[in-house]
Amino acid sequence: MFEIIVLDTHIWFWLMTQDYQKFPELWREAIETAPQVGVCAISCYEIALANQRGRLELPCPLGEWLKEALLPSEIDLFPITPQIAFRAVNLSAIHQDPFDRLIIATALEYGGKLASVDSLFPKYPELDGVLM
Repeated sequence: MFEIIVLDTHIWFWLMTQDYQKFPELWREAIETAPQVGVCAISCYEIALANQRGRLELPCPLGEWLKEALLPSEIDLFPITPQIAFRAVNLSAIHQDPFDRLIIATALEYGGKLASVDSLFPKYPELDGVLM
């Protein structure tokens, strides 16, 4: 069992919308039984931006969705600290998406496992042994 699991934005969204077939079946049990599960604060921005651009549809207003997807769901919100920002800019130059880099840095800073199906994440040497 993992002590801390950091969810990539898409995993968080799929978990909240119960779209479980989009990620490995074993992850759901690991997420549900982990002592701490959270998302990087930038994931809230990603959800808001995707909703605004029409890339995802939420079942309720954005503010309500974010509130329900955190507190009652027992998903912690990990802040972007100076250490996380520093770590994010110093990751290997695999790609330059600042959102992904902050999510990766959050998982590394908290010493957690990272749940993501992003095809670029396995290319980061820093994530060796960190990806679920």
